[in-house]
Amino acid sequence: MAAPTTSRMAEIRAAALELFARHGYAATTMADIGAAVGVRGPSLYRHVTAKQDLLVEIMTSTMDALIATHISAVATTADPTERLRRAVDAHVRFHARHRVEAFVGNSEIRSLTEPHRSAVVARRAEYEAGFRTLITDGVELGRFHVGSARLASYAILDLGMGVATWFREGGELTENEVAWQQTEFALRLVGAL
Repeated sequence: MAAPTTSRMAEIRAAALELFARHGYAATTMADIGAAVGVRGPSLYRHVTAKQDLLVEIMTSTMDALIATHISAVATTADPTERLRRAVDAHVRFHARHRVEAFVGNSEIRSLTEPHRSAVVARRAEYEAGFRTLITDGVELGRFHVGSARLASYAILDLGMGVATWFREGGELTENEVAWQQTEFALRLVGAL
């Protein structure tokens, strides 16, 4: 019995994500989401209580997945260059594979109400701090050369987030080529190459 509810909730989440990306959060109604999954009126409220709940779930689960991906990427090496290489590779690939989530996450942060907005902003700060720590560690070991670890981390994050805007499967470059080149750019940015 739980599987259909989970399956239905996944459909509702996917429909909300697509509609938020296409029309924006403010212009999307619960009726629009229900229509997209073939659920009418009150039936939708058996699965989700409010549109805000869907946005919160999309944004927090995306950030949680991104943080977990980062932690996993850097967990098995102590070498600062290799840690940064793996972190950037994971960051770029995540954004190539989750373009819609990245778009909604960046464009709809303004639509979150408190305390949800603060929670998502805190997750973003945690994610950025992971990159900043990697860069700071490399600087302290004399492997990286940057004036501001924070500014370098923002620049590296922008490399990956930009991928969500322009990368397409079957495009001029493969995901592997994009991940490799963006990683090389990041390593050059910190003076590791």
